[in-house]
Amino acid sequence: MESRPSAGWPAGTWVILTGRRPFSSAPAASGAVQSPFVRIYTRGGDDGTTGLLFGGRVAKDQSGPEACGAVDEAVSALGVARAAASGPAAESILDVQRDLFVAGAELATSPGKRSRLQPGVSLVTAVMVERLEAAIDALDAEVGLPTGFVVPGGNPAAAALDQARSVVRRAERRAVAHLRAEGIEGSLVVPFLNRLGDYLYMLARAAEGEWTPSRREE
Repeated sequence: MESRPSAGWPAGTWVILTGRRPFSSAPAASGAVQSPFVRIYTRGGDDGTTGLLFGGRVAKDQSGPEACGAVDEAVSALGVARAAASGPAAESILDVQRDLFVAGAELATSPGKRSRLQPGVSLVTAVMVERLEAAIDALDAEVGLPTGFVVPGGNPAAAALDQARSVVRRAERRAVAHLRAEGIEGSLVVPFLNRLGDYLYMLARAAEGEWTPSRREE
């Protein structure tokens, strides 16, 4: 029997991969007895371990859960940015949030079970990286690239995007550590997170319009 999703990676991936929901958002009928499966808590992690996709458990402070947790934080940070954005920008943010679920699923899988990963669903693909590169190039052509460091905070949407970018950079570092620790080769999670950080930087600059340079004017 497969383990339930851990709290350290995007739980929506569990639904995609298994076709089941770890809990129901619908209210229970009056007098109905809920199955234990619909409870969000399982007590399974009380011993300091967390479940992996396709089975297995590891300590919550190991490199995999650390990387998954950082990806989960990035998804949430992008949710704040999406709430502050509108129109095509909000749609673009939603697209990358969904792609992060794919990265989270890959990081939540033990090396011995990577053969079960599905491209674009639980395995980051070259197409996902190339899509970000094309979006970066389009934004560069439209708004240009600052020649120096920029101070975040031009407006709420841009500030939220910069915050999300910094979280993505941390997720990238955690992913590097995890892949190295587990001896995993050929993964595209790190290139994807790297391009995503660049893309969010460009989205933030587009949202600001006018940039505040890090150097004070003399």
